[in-house]
Amino acid sequence: MNRILSITCAALMSLPASQTVAQSGTLGVELNKFETADGGGCQAYFLFRNQTGKSFEGFEMSLAVLDANGVIDRLLSIDAAPLPVQRTTLKLFAIPETDCANISEIVLHDMPVCKPQNEPDADCFAFIELGSKTNAALVK
Repeated sequence: MNRILSITCAALMSLPASQTVAQSGTLGVELNKFETADGGGCQAYFLFRNQTGKSFEGFEMSLAVLDANGVIDRLLSIDAAPLPVQRTTLKLFAIPETDCANISEIVLHDMPVCKPQNEPDADCFAFIELGSKTNAALVK
């Protein structure tokens, strides 16, 4: 038993640091602010806090925007890449033909692309953390 434990510990210690950090780090996505766009619609400001230990060359989210009654108003796909490692990145996305005050919730329902740099696609749902500083919740 001790020999198996020793071999397992040795194998874990031989992993590159970036692999072990990525498993315990998070990628925070915060809906920080809404602003009415010139000509109508809503501008949504998102902060991405990448504490995963990896840069992302691909990061796309599919969002469902719910109105004040909780009914899906529209689907919105956003591409936030690139997301550098250990950085906070601000991204601005337009939500056309939608009044900011009429948005009650934004649901992350799919992540078609989550690709760390020089690696295969990853399951971002495992380490993504969502939050909002607006009146609208940002949830999985």
